[in-house]
Amino acid sequence: MKLSIITPILNEADGLPALLAHLLPLIHHDVELILSDGGSCDGSIQIAERAGFTVIRAARGRAYQMNAAAAMAQGEIFLFLHADTQLPPAAITEISQALATGQYAWGRFNVRIIGRPRMLPVISHLMNLRSRLTGIATGDQALFMTRQAFLTAGGFPDQMLMEDIEISKRLRALTRPACIRHCVLTSGRRWEAQGVWRTIFLMWRLRWRYWRGVPADELAKAYR
Repeated sequence: MKLSIITPILNEADGLPALLAHLLPLIHHDVELILSDGGSCDGSIQIAERAGFTVIRAARGRAYQMNAAAAMAQGEIFLFLHADTQLPPAAITEISQALATGQYAWGRFNVRIIGRPRMLPVISHLMNLRSRLTGIATGDQALFMTRQAFLTAGGFPDQMLMEDIEISKRLRALTRPACIRHCVLTSGRRWEAQGVWRTIFLMWRLRWRYWRGVPADELAKAYR
């Protein structure tokens, strides 16, 4: 089945060349690549278009950007990849194999956060363990799903934060997620900039409040 990789971007000019170099070889595997821009003003769109990538314009917000790209995607499998995340070498094959039997309608990868803080490997391990136990995945883990599962789940919810948590809940009602053990590599820039313990506290506080019913848009203000 044809795979569409959808990546939301917003002012990613500094890291975009590395992302595009990472994604370009996948075109030879009949993979569709769509970048969804949420209003960049740093030349991100021009960088991507000069490299030959398809870029669409969408309302700002990962959920809106990913939904807009999915609406025009041609693939039967969607892979939602953050701009600061890289796939393992055999990712395409592993996704196809995970979804081939019909046992799973969606899945995610293990994640390894790259950066200087020594706590990042521990945080990565705990994220993967939590995801395996709960059946809930985060966007950093490169969510993938069949087109039908995406449509049945109603796409990503129209909210500015926790869109990955919410769609995981909807998809979990269809099947448990396929958990691919090979790791995607994601940037630890947020952890480095804000501090590890401060970021851990912030994310758990936001998740707790979301579980308690606080609207995601209100939480997005606290996150920013």
